[in-house]
Amino acid sequence: MALPLMPKATAVWLVDNTALTFRQIAEFCGMHALEVQAIADGNVQSTIVGQDPMVAGQLTREELSRCEADPNARLQARETDIPTPQSRSKGARYTPVSKRQDRPDAISWLLKHHPELTDPQIVSLIGTTKSTIVAVRDKTHWNATNIKARNPVTLGLCSEADLEKAVVLAQGRSPILPPVAPPEDEE
Repeated sequence: MALPLMPKATAVWLVDNTALTFRQIAEFCGMHALEVQAIADGNVQSTIVGQDPMVAGQLTREELSRCEADPNARLQARETDIPTPQSRSKGARYTPVSKRQDRPDAISWLLKHHPELTDPQIVSLIGTTKSTIVAVRDKTHWNATNIKARNPVTLGLCSEADLEKAVVLAQGRSPILPPVAPPEDEE
């Protein structure tokens, strides 16, 4: 069951405006019954403004009446067609100083083993810059003589899942060429 958007505010409103038990409110709001009792006693409520779950579209008046009549009934949240927010991965992220010298090695490995990856994909995967990728590709990087191609997953710069996802996306974008038939002998 999905929890209300603001569980404490919803619990404050339910305590103040309904005859539901602490257990019913706690189960609906994803809280402990003692937290709801503290709200009812006034220990927590002073700064929290209650939110009506009927206005928010989380409950119906019929559901509240049904559960007020039966203290053993559980509140059922109303089904909504509003999509739940999905977490998405961020782009470049912080890389500790101790791992920054490993970035060119990881770039070299990706360019060698996965040439289908675009520069923006490598940037978001490893957390580097396009100029560094170009320098490693053209062998104009200031430390080009010491760069050894090493897997970014084993270096800890990205996860295996992120790498596989980037490779699958890159392969989906690359044009599929038909196989080339061997030349026929002309007599």
